[in-house]
Amino acid sequence: MSQPSAATSCAIGDFDLIVIGGGSGGLAGAFRAAEHGARVALLEPSALGGTCVNAGCVPKKAMWLAAEAGRRLGMAEALGFPMPARPLDWPAFITHRERYIHNIHQSYRRRLDAAGIVHVVSRGRLVARDASGRSVVECDDGLRMQAPRLLIATGGHALRPDIPGSGLGSVSDDFFQWRAAPERVAIVGGGYIGVELAGVLQQLGSHVDMLVRGERLLRGFDGVVTDQLADDYRLSGVRLHFGREAVEVAKAEGGLRVRDGNGDWHGPYDKVLFATGRAPNTAGLGLETAGLATDAGGHIKVDAGHATNVPGIYAVGDVTSGLALTPVAIAAARRLMSHLFGGAPDPTLDQTDVPTVVFSHPPLATVGLTEAQARERHGDDVHVYTAAFRPMLEALVDGSQRSLFKLVCVGDERRVIGLHLLGDSADEILQGFAVALKKGVTLQDLQDTVAIHPTSAEEVVLMR
Repeated sequence: MSQPSAATSCAIGDFDLIVIGGGSGGLAGAFRAAEHGARVALLEPSALGGTCVNAGCVPKKAMWLAAEAGRRLGMAEALGFPMPARPLDWPAFITHRERYIHNIHQSYRRRLDAAGIVHVVSRGRLVARDASGRSVVECDDGLRMQAPRLLIATGGHALRPDIPGSGLGSVSDDFFQWRAAPERVAIVGGGYIGVELAGVLQQLGSHVDMLVRGERLLRGFDGVVTDQLADDYRLSGVRLHFGREAVEVAKAEGGLRVRDGNGDWHGPYDKVLFATGRAPNTAGLGLETAGLATDAGGHIKVDAGHATNVPGIYAVGDVTSGLALTPVAIAAARRLMSHLFGGAPDPTLDQTDVPTVVFSHPPLATVGLTEAQARERHGDDVHVYTAAFRPMLEALVDGSQRSLFKLVCVGDERRVIGLHLLGDSADEILQGFAVALKKGVTLQDLQDTVAIHPTSAEEVVLMR
């Protein structure tokens, strides 16, 4: 099926599945349904790929790679390679970054066309259910289409806090429009996004302050590991201010200043960037008309099989309250579509022991339970093993950055229920060990595995 115009698409009318949202989850669902022979329409008014491709995982990782390349250049100079002292040429790098993203967009368009999926460049709004129970979706131009099954995968957006002067600051989406590293920047928030952007900016030459409401970075991660990350950040030059909730932003001589809940002013800064959470994109979807239930945060409520309270309507990704991770949205959508159109018996995605990485400097990779969570569930039957070390390259240049690996085990058999890695290449190391944890690996299994030397990964199988 060739790709029609948006107007013609809406007039087509009947489909087996309508997908609202062309991000990672929506695209994965559309492609999998089409593989099973479903007639699919995908509604997306903006760039394909959603947050991940356009203002999240992909451009973020590109910036992280640039920052990491700069750090490695500094290490190369310390080893004896003469290096010119010059900062990153942001416009030149952004050209490469945007070219990479453009190629992803083109790949999606080719795949949509090859799969016979009708791509409608329009928003969709639920307006009714017809006599046979099909959902009726209205496009921006008023034309309508219907299908017995509907997948909502509209993602989320960055929140701007409701405080005086918040409009003077930026949110994470704005970061990807910057064309130079600000000399002085305040990051408000200590979660995934705040930690990642603080590390990138510090490595690329900014002087970074982090104003964190809580008493540590990355709430919900293992405390010993995040404490080591905080030490690494301090040594890299990031100034951490814990117990400091931002309550006001104001213009001042020399830039912007931020007042915290204790009444203290911080700054001046050239930029203030808020990393204070995200909210689901549900405005204008017609949820009330369809009778869809939402939670207190505005997320669409779904059961374990991603079904809403309205028959035939499903939701995946950040528009729900599940794990806000791109691979989770993709896996959930694929599993659901294989159930709806391919006869797979169970649409439920197991969301326990999902590995994830924070692209800090160094990266932090984690899977399973933290020590605190494990002790809450298993009491004194928890056994913890750690390895603190300086990676070989860091030691060669007499650098200060340290790694910390931690195993959390339970029972006499020392079954591994948590693995937390902070250090160079932790992002690449974790994937294989996450499979092992999912399969019930024990401490003895790890110790029976011959180490690969000299590597950081060997520390996982050498812990005693």
